[in-house]
Amino acid sequence: MEFFTAIWQSIVLGTVQGLTEFLPVSSSGHLALLHRILGADFGGNTLFFDIMLHVGTLAAVVAVFWRDILDLFKKPFKTLLILIVATIPAGVVGLLFNDWIDSVTNGQYGIIVISCCFALTAVLLLLAENVSKKREAQPFGWKHGICMGVMQAFALFPGLSRSGSTIAAGVLSGGERKSVAHFSFLMSIPVILGSALVSSLDLVKDPTLVTSIGASGFVGIAVGVVFAAVSGFFAVKFMLRIIEKANYKWFSLYLAVLAVTCISLYAAGVLV
Repeated sequence: MEFFTAIWQSIVLGTVQGLTEFLPVSSSGHLALLHRILGADFGGNTLFFDIMLHVGTLAAVVAVFWRDILDLFKKPFKTLLILIVATIPAGVVGLLFNDWIDSVTNGQYGIIVISCCFALTAVLLLLAENVSKKREAQPFGWKHGICMGVMQAFALFPGLSRSGSTIAAGVLSGGERKSVAHFSFLMSIPVILGSALVSSLDLVKDPTLVTSIGASGFVGIAVGVVFAAVSGFFAVKFMLRIIEKANYKWFSLYLAVLAVTCISLYAAGVLV
């Protein structure tokens, strides 16, 4: 992979990852589309590249929510316990089906799958907005955390927004919007750390994965991580303001248009 190609592709992908990770539009879905459009494969290790970009956005979460993270370890540890339980579904599904999900979304009908997930996220966001305006919110608790944890497992499919679907699940189960959003952002921490750990173990087991990326690829990954962290920081701040205004309909409309556009381009043979 040429050096300058790796750099500019990493800047684009890292920026998009950071912006879309915390907006309810699916960062993984956007990355999957961009990898196809740009032809960026980083030595055939796009999954490792994407996971490292998620590590960049993890830095953004820590920078914004470091006080909330410290509060997790204060008695009575209720939020920490809910977080641990809510992480289990995604961990189990990821270990058992991650390779299958990757093959489906990168296969012949991957664009169709991603587009359907975009559309599903749009529906969830629209439902969440309507419900939040009609139902009296409850203090955040176990019910909301478990519902969000189950939805996070489904969100392993690119196109089904992790933040969007978990926030929608929390709101639809009656949770208070701001508490649900904060918990959704915290939920990203163990999932990203777990994915990075598994990916690192794969590199240790098979050193050829490292050599296939190449020096330019690794420089590109480093650049992408930095841009993901910076853009992610601003995306978190922006999303927290959006949550207070309870307006998901524009994200829903964007995803609906994106889904239709992707399917149309696929049918026309432009996007494969």
